[in-house]
Order: sequence, then C-alpha cells, then structure tokens
Amino acid sequence: METEKYDYIVIGAGPAGLASAQYAARGGLKTLVLDMAGPGGQVLQINELENYPGVYPIVNGSDFMMNMGAQAQAFGAKIEMANVSSIDKKGDLFTVLTKKAAYESPYLCIATGAIHRELGAKGEAELKGRGVSYCAVCDGPFFRNKKIYVIGGGDSACSEAIYLSTLSKDVSIVHRRDSFRAQKAVVDKMLAAGVKPVYDSVVKSINGTNKVESITLQNVKTGQETTVETDAVFIFTGMLPQTELVEMLEKDSAGYIKTNEEMETAVPGLFAVGDVRSKSFRQVVTAVSDGAIAAHRACELKLHSKK
Repeated sequence: METEKYDYIVIGAGPAGLASAQYAARGGLKTLVLDMAGPGGQVLQINELENYPGVYPIVNGSDFMMNMGAQAQAFGAKIEMANVSSIDKKGDLFTVLTKKAAYESPYLCIATGAIHRELGAKGEAELKGRGVSYCAVCDGPFFRNKKIYVIGGGDSACSEAIYLSTLSKDVSIVHRRDSFRAQKAVVDKMLAAGVKPVYDSVVKSINGTNKVESITLQNVKTGQETTVETDAVFIFTGMLPQTELVEMLEKDSAGYIKTNEEMETAVPGLFAVGDVRSKSFRQVVTAVSDGAIAAHRACELKLHSKK
C-alpha cells in the first residue's frame, strides 16, 4: 500500500475539522480531511443555526456545513470519505490508516467530536427508532401533531424542544433539576413556544411493544412514579467524546482530551479541536475557533522546521 504524504491531516469533518482544514490549506499546508460520512458532524442535526456570528438570516445546519466543506476545498484542502482504523507515530511523522489507504504527515488534528449519551433506561434500546430518538431534525417530522417528550436540560435539549414545538403543540421537557442548565435566552424562547417543563424528574422506563406508548417518570425529591402516554421520546442528556483512536492521550474526568491554548496535546504535532476537546463551552463558533488556532499553530511549526 503506497503512502500518501501531507503536511496536515484532519480526522473529522465537523465545523472544527473543516475550519482547521481551511486555515491550514490557506496557510500553504497540503491538507487532507478524513471522515467516514463527509462534511457534517452534529451540526447536521441543527434545523435553524441562529447564533453563529455573521450568518444571518438563519440557515440550517446542512447548508452551513456544505458551504464549509466547499470553502475548505476552494482553498485547496482535500476531503476523503473514509473510516480511520489506526494512528501511529514514528519519529516526527504520523501514519494514518484506512481500509484502502495510508497517509503520512508531521501534523495531525483530531476533530472526531462527540455522540449523544444514552439514558440507559429500561426499554430505550428496544424502542430506538420506534419512537426513541436522539435527533429532532431527523425524526421530528414523523411525530407531527403527536405527543412528544424531550429529556434533558442543556442547550441542546431546549433548542431541540423549540424545534419540535413547531411540529406539535404537545411537547414536554423532563429535567432532573428544578431549573434548566441552558442559556437563559434559549430557555425563555422554549417556554414562550409553549413547551411544558417537568422538573425534578428522571425517566425510569420507556414503555411500548412495537413502538413508544408511554414513559414512566420518577420525581427525584419524592420518589413518586408516574406513567404518562407519549408517542415519542427525544433524548439529549449529554455527549460522549469520540477518543477511540487516541486513548493514550490525557483526558479530563468526563473523557475529553486535554490541550493547551494552542490546541496541542501532550504528543508533539498532535492537536485536538472541537467537541472532543476539554473546555467549558461547546458551540459551533468555539469549534471553529479551535480548528483555526490548531491550523495556525501547525503553520507556525512548519515554518520554524524549515529554518
């Protein structure tokens, strides 16, 4: 298998990865992006991207990411749809293997993101795809004018509840605490949209034979259990960082990769950006910032290596 050589390889084609590719290519680095599904990431699930600075009127996540991919390619980055099977480093060079090809580069950027965390509730696995979903944009239209429960209390849960409220007037959101963790503006918009909050509660089970029929909730303060009918359960209770390729790296208590302010990990030449990285705030705009910073640092290192 012949090895293709690049200056900068990015694994992951979400906003962090594509921004990093764009800045690296624009900085003169021969750049490759590898992703098993092509441009997208979690942003594909956003129906209305309303808080990205300078992008107005509102766009949907799919259009935003297609534009990012085209922009990165316009600067010279190459995007390949491939699943990375392994990463190795010998000397100053990283070797990245896929099923069909091998690539080599002195600088490697991990932008593999995170996936939705499952509840682990009884019935969740059995009814996945039958009323249990982790993507409102993907599955919400199937439950137009139906009874919907959203599980979670952060920005994602509240934002998805807002979207679902455009499809149904009967949307409730269940949160284990007595107030939401999401930004106040998002919570205010959600409540104004008519989404009904259910505080201090957790899901004990999701019930149904061939499809979701009801959920059983437990009040965390009183212990009382209540079963309520519903047609769909949308779960947004956090993310799991995708770090399988770089398990050796130092991580925080939640499993996110630790970096410095230049997005560098403890391994020289290896960067981590976006939702896979340890940080306090995860948004599209912060992911893009991470990617740009990593690429800028790689360009600096490449320049210094020539002196």
